[in-house]
Amino acid sequence: MEARAINRYIGSSPRKMRLVVDLIRGKSVDEALHILHFSPKHASEVAEKVLRSAVANLQNKDEAGRIDPSEMIVKEAYVDGSVTMKRVLPAPMGRAYRVRKRSNHVTIVVAAREDASAERPTGEPARTRRSRAPKKSQHAAQSK
Repeated sequence: MEARAINRYIGSSPRKMRLVVDLIRGKSVDEALHILHFSPKHASEVAEKVLRSAVANLQNKDEAGRIDPSEMIVKEAYVDGSVTMKRVLPAPMGRAYRVRKRSNHVTIVVAAREDASAERPTGEPARTRRSRAPKKSQHAAQSK
């Protein structure tokens, strides 16, 4: 089971928010909340609020009872760019500089721990190894 929370039109740039969201992707919810709570970045306050909302959404969605946040993981966390307000700043000699005030949308999806582990097939290797190139002695014999 999974639940999502979206916060739209946040008044910081997507680049700054992605720095914070990248810290919590794939972590357990308890660990992610600790990371966000003690992070010095301003964007971490907004991300923590969205994460807490996603956890509450999952707890409300569960019919059997309350799921403990220690049994949840951050399945997806991403930042999309939003509208950019264009403003004008006066510049020397009658010119004007354009100032772009960016905003973003944050989406966080949390899932119960057993759901997240069920998605990855067990028994299959995570990566397949490529065959190595032949050694120099074999390569030299093949070229002659």
